[in-house]
Amino acid sequence: MTRILIRIQYDGSGFNGYQKQLNGRTVQDALERALSVIHKANSWPCTSSGRTDTAVHGLNQAVHFDTPLSISMERWPMALNSVLPDDVQVLQAMTVPAGFHARYDTVGKVYRYRIYTTGSRDVFRRHYAHHVKGNLDPVRIQKAAAHLEGTHDFTSMTSAKTEVVDKVRTLFRVQVEQNGDDLELVFVGSGFLYQMVRVLTGTLLKIGSGEWEPAIIPQIIARKDRIAAGPTAPGNGLYLEDVFYDEESLQAYLRELDEPAGGRT
Repeated sequence: MTRILIRIQYDGSGFNGYQKQLNGRTVQDALERALSVIHKANSWPCTSSGRTDTAVHGLNQAVHFDTPLSISMERWPMALNSVLPDDVQVLQAMTVPAGFHARYDTVGKVYRYRIYTTGSRDVFRRHYAHHVKGNLDPVRIQKAAAHLEGTHDFTSMTSAKTEVVDKVRTLFRVQVEQNGDDLELVFVGSGFLYQMVRVLTGTLLKIGSGEWEPAIIPQIIARKDRIAAGPTAPGNGLYLEDVFYDEESLQAYLRELDEPAGGRT
């Protein structure tokens, strides 16, 4: 058997999240069906770097699977894309060591949340960005974001339904990028809890609107109570942007965020 790591992208608007479930269309179901066709089997398992919720999109999700087939790495994307639905695509494939694990070997992930603040809602963006009517102050959001960086117990910033006991995570960077009426929140961390990015976003939006002050973030973290934080932002504006398996790639991404760019706050 050869272990292969593929990178996929998917439009989450037509899926009930990544992870397969008893009812509802999922990305994992679509991918495993495609793998079963290629392998001429009833089923074929695969393992992702993590799950995404309903309506959340994937730009560079990482998934591994084992195979006995002798298909070149250049041909794997073509083979899988020929049997995958139009809203999922394999970008690339590469061999990895037999002990590699797409979930447990990650050193960092990037999530990006897209927001637009026009006076009226754009029906053509309803699946791909969150509409917030009114002004958001990116400076206030960035001040609040600075309090989130570092290692903290994020109990207040995750769904109360999470079954994970250890809620300590490290956020390497939380950054605001603005371009006209569009605002993007970038979260780079060691890992993320269930709905953590959406709760962080909902909290930062309360601060950006002027309802809360940036200095409230340490108090929210210290409370270790989900009720203390803001609402859970909808899934349609959220994108899993990248997954890193080596420190060099992670640090290169962080350096890129530091470079001056038009519209970046």
